[in-house]
Amino acid sequence: MYREYYSVSYRRRSWVIRWLVTAVALLVTAAIIPGVHVDNVVTALLAAVVIGIVNAFVRPVFLFFTLPLNLLTLGLFTFVINGLMLLLAAFFVRGFQVSGFFSAVFGALIMSIVSSVINRAARA
Repeated sequence: MYREYYSVSYRRRSWVIRWLVTAVALLVTAAIIPGVHVDNVVTALLAAVVIGIVNAFVRPVFLFFTLPLNLLTLGLFTFVINGLMLLLAAFFVRGFQVSGFFSAVFGALIMSIVSSVINRAARA
């Protein structure tokens, strides 16, 4: 078990599963939130890659610089940062639109909930 967990094939499979879960969560979010629009499945897959890249490189910088505000709001400002990351990803992907700030924040909230539900269901 230990050896398999750290193998390259396991990590690659895990990355692909996270990518697909993010794409599905994005499609569900687009169906629920009126301000979020995804043209097709290919656009959702591309947007999931961009969201992953933005969350890996840009989000930690935002979290670091807004740490005092995040502590003051007891972590609730993280929702705002997640919404900004969704807006930033929408800026880079053609066919993926987020109409405004509140749509982005609620979209990020729905995406995180859907991703959590799918990940829990996949582990069970």
